[in-house]
Amino acid sequence: MIEAEGNLIEQLGEPFHQGSVQCLYPYAGDDTLMVAETGAGGSVFDVGTIFEVPGSDRCRALFRHVLFERLADPATWNRVHEAIGADRDLSQESRDLLLDGGVLATLREKGARTHHVGMLDGLSGALVQGAVPDVPSAFNVVRRFDVLRPQAVRIYGAQIYDYSVYANADGYVVPLEAIVRFGVTGASSIYKRSLSMEEKQKAQFFSELGVDGLDAWKMLSRPVLDFTSKYEPTDRPVTRQEAVNMSGLSPAEFSEMAQLAVLGAYVVRLMFADIGLQLWDLKWELACENGQLLFVDTVDTDSVRATCQVPVSGDAWLALHVNKQAVRDYYEIFHPEWVEGVAQAKAEAGGSGGDFHAILLEGQATGRFPATPQLDSVFVDLQAEKLGFVDAYLRGADAASAIADQLAWVCGKEVAYYEERGCYEALLARNCVD
Repeated sequence: MIEAEGNLIEQLGEPFHQGSVQCLYPYAGDDTLMVAETGAGGSVFDVGTIFEVPGSDRCRALFRHVLFERLADPATWNRVHEAIGADRDLSQESRDLLLDGGVLATLREKGARTHHVGMLDGLSGALVQGAVPDVPSAFNVVRRFDVLRPQAVRIYGAQIYDYSVYANADGYVVPLEAIVRFGVTGASSIYKRSLSMEEKQKAQFFSELGVDGLDAWKMLSRPVLDFTSKYEPTDRPVTRQEAVNMSGLSPAEFSEMAQLAVLGAYVVRLMFADIGLQLWDLKWELACENGQLLFVDTVDTDSVRATCQVPVSGDAWLALHVNKQAVRDYYEIFHPEWVEGVAQAKAEAGGSGGDFHAILLEGQATGRFPATPQLDSVFVDLQAEKLGFVDAYLRGADAASAIADQLAWVCGKEVAYYEERGCYEALLARNCVD
């Protein structure tokens, strides 16, 4: 294993998978591995790549490399143990659940299992493990796992998905996204869903999440976990009961996956806290092999919600996103008619079982839906500045406290961007925290 030598970047051929956020290549000399190249393109609202932030490819790949290296390090989990013990916002029941389980004890002894192998140096192309390369690149080396997909079937006119393929599977990616939430932002999907629920349905929903209620821009008394489908046309929220049935895991394995997701979220939370950012939520994907669970896929600044506090007045502050949510806010504030068209196309796809992207493109071609607007280059530069400071933190190029100050400065520039264009009140309405 890992026998290839020389400049591995120069040895890459054509990708065997080309997605909206990454390309996957064979790893020379070992077909159990692959090279994942992170792209600089971005997607919002599931429409595919519609913008590009220079430097985001390397920053996101480096975040992934550093995070997965830390997940594998037992010392990381000792810090998590200390952080949970010191978190006085947690109820004693939640603290006991996280600290007393055998999952954290095993992590503190052995570290977590992951699919991550290392990063290719951007200059030499050599594989670097256990450290940050001298020249970080957009290329990570990871283990390969089977991707099994549920089969779409129609029953009495309705389209559903058959997950029986996972019942006896091994060495596969679990077909769920596990979302861990430390708090609720105004854009959180669970918050938006709760607003449209009847009181009885809302009470059941809150009971499953383990919360008394949900308020925008409030931290929760305990981290909550919810699930969405991964391999269906859109990310569909599922109950925990449905998630267990879809996963192919035993109840014990599913319980361990839930523990890993929440404990792993603390690792990410601590990383962001080092540079003055507050983590609200993130999503994980895991794989199962021989009854053992591994962290897989990508966790980076595109798959989390982390914010910087910008003072407004009194005790109020604006939560400025250092992640892809900043772009979602931009489109919803400056181009709400396009966002509405995307939502309508999704609704039509859900009702008919048709392909969302095909419906959207057909509607745009005929003028039924607005064309996809271009992201303002000035706004793009602001996002690039933010990620540049995160990149410096990951490389250890500056003290974490200095990085925190720099991020606060560029987020202040983003507030000025909205002020200059007459949209400050709209930003305030979305992201003001009292």
